[in-house]
Amino acid sequence: MEVVIKGSAEEIGALVADAVEQLLTDRPDAVLGLATGSSPLAVYDELVRRYEAGRVSFARARGFLLDEYVGLPADHPERYRTVIERELVGRVDFAPGAVQAPDGLAADPQAAAVAYDQAIRDAGGVDLQILGIGSNGHIAFNEPGSSLASRTRVVALTRQTREDNARFFGGDVEAVPRLCLSQGLGTIMEARHLVLVALGEAKAAAVQQLVEGPVSASWPATVMQHHPHATVLLDEAAASRLERIDYYREAYAIKPRWQRL
Repeated sequence: MEVVIKGSAEEIGALVADAVEQLLTDRPDAVLGLATGSSPLAVYDELVRRYEAGRVSFARARGFLLDEYVGLPADHPERYRTVIERELVGRVDFAPGAVQAPDGLAADPQAAAVAYDQAIRDAGGVDLQILGIGSNGHIAFNEPGSSLASRTRVVALTRQTREDNARFFGGDVEAVPRLCLSQGLGTIMEARHLVLVALGEAKAAAVQQLVEGPVSASWPATVMQHHPHATVLLDEAAASRLERIDYYREAYAIKPRWQRL
């Protein structure tokens, strides 16, 4: 696992955008795994800038979202399909239908989850997966206690996650859905490159467990320690509890540029 510590979200966004730009240059038809939430916003803003400058095109690429709330109306502003359209897809040149999300309005959500998992496999798998991390260590909506081998499925959200996400629902935790569809940890681990972004002191405890703690279902993100190509990008606040922080800085500083990210 590569740990990269930078001073701002904008610096982190530029580094992740570098990796996406290089991937799409090498493989214009690459499959991207897209996350929602506040952590990847700087990444998406930077990708939009590069698209507008003619540096990168998404015209042949495909995308899969990590998760979706169950039961939010199709026109709800916090439905993740709507969010990713607003933050990235509608601002660049993805082809119509090229970005898919789990169907949170399906009559049979579990069947929809199984079909979504198969759709990712049918697309050849995800080349680069962007991730955030919850304060309780979840990635996607894999809450503490999730099987490290789990597949896309229906998940009940913890009170902590709903409280964390209430800011997107006018501060009303009761407005946050209790169920979601989420890629499983086993599904996520099949992506060829995992890129996790964490910002702010509220993520510091989860980041410490992710990077330095034991692999445990109690902190789902720790499964990333078993991935052969995982990159964790942090601002100073998110990195503040790391015990080996000086080593991570030194290791990144001496790494040849062509090996980074």
